[in-house]
Parts: sequence; C-alpha cells; structure tokens
Amino acid sequence: MSMPFYVAPEQVIKDKADYARKGIARGRSVIVLEYADGVLFVAENPSRALHKISEIYDRIGFAAVGKYNEFENLRVAGVRLADMRGYSYDRRDVSGRSIANAYAQTLGTIFTEMPKPYEVEIVVAEIGDDSSEDQLYRLTFDGSVADEQGYVAMGGQAESITSALEAQWQAGMSLEDALKLAVRLLGEFGAEAARTLEPAALEVAVLDRNRPRRTFARINGGRLDALLA
Repeated sequence: MSMPFYVAPEQVIKDKADYARKGIARGRSVIVLEYADGVLFVAENPSRALHKISEIYDRIGFAAVGKYNEFENLRVAGVRLADMRGYSYDRRDVSGRSIANAYAQTLGTIFTEMPKPYEVEIVVAEIGDDSSEDQLYRLTFDGSVADEQGYVAMGGQAESITSALEAQWQAGMSLEDALKLAVRLLGEFGAEAARTLEPAALEVAVLDRNRPRRTFARINGGRLDALLA
C-alpha cells in the first residue's frame, strides 16, 4: 500500500509566500506619498491603457503592483463595494479602512485556500480635510494590512526606495518636490542601472483635497512636463 503524499502546512505557506514575493519583485515599482495638499501616486508604467493607479471613490485612491489581471479584479470589486455602500447608506460612510478590510479578507482567503496566491501588493489611500487625517493602507498578498505613515513603495526595489524615502521625504512637501523625488528614486532604483525616466514612461495621479468632492485626478501631458521641468 502506497503512503499518501504529505507536505507540512508550514512548508506550503512558505512556498506560497516565496512564490508571491518573487512575482511582485519582478514588476516595476510604484511610490505613494503624502504631500501638502493630498496624496501623490507615481508609477513607472509606459502603458496608457493598463493602469496601476485608479480611483475607488470620492476621496479614495488605489495603486497596485504585480499581475495586472489579479489586481484589476480587486480594483473592480473595490469600486463596486464602495458604490453599493455609498448608494445604500451615505457617501460619507465609504471609507478607505472599510475598503482595505474587504481587500484583506479577500486576499487572506485566496492565500490560504487557493493553490496559487495572488501576486499583488496594494495601497488604498484616503485623504481627509487636512493632512493629519490622511490614511495609507498597504495590503500584501497574504491579506496583511499595515497603516503606513507618509509614504509607501511597492514592487521592484521597494526596500531600497523605502530607505531613500525615509531619508529624503519630508512632511508638507509641495506637489512639484514630491513628484521629482518619486521620479528620481524610480529612475535610480527601478532597473539595473540608474537612468532618467521620461514623462511618457510614467503614470501619475493625485488625491487633491482642494478639488470638490471627487479628489482623484490624473497628471499627464503638459502639466506633467511642467512639474518635472
């Protein structure tokens, strides 16, 4: 009689985690950081159709790295959840924390119950009436949630970028200064050799608390050129 094949649960979890980390690290980096008037999203992404950065709701933004089809499924689910909650109750009842908790439950269930985990890492950002109320939630492939302060780097050389942000980011930076810092770090750590990223290779957006209600806005074209000049 043959013995049944057995793998220790600890080994299964470790193998899944290693698999997901390697998939995420192969992607280009995304930086999310707070500036004086809100939250800035910057990604190295030459595609004009496949977005890493999107709007979830009025004051909530989304950024992701990893496999596009997987984080796009999560983005769409987040938009639907926010719309349903805002329609059923009140638009003010939709919060970044509730969206992050829903993503955490979904990612945690997929990681533990499915053969292949999602190769994604996500940031859900929400802005308040002033900078002290801004929130950045970082979610990893296993459903873990971290409440970050000031900035987040994901994908690629995220650890090196985070170390540089720790030394160079300052609270209350202008949009121009924050954007230039993020672009410089993406160029410095995003490939084997440092290079200068052109505007066409970037995807940039903000949650701007000065905008009425819907605070999300993409920055491209002439405005992006002017900010980087």
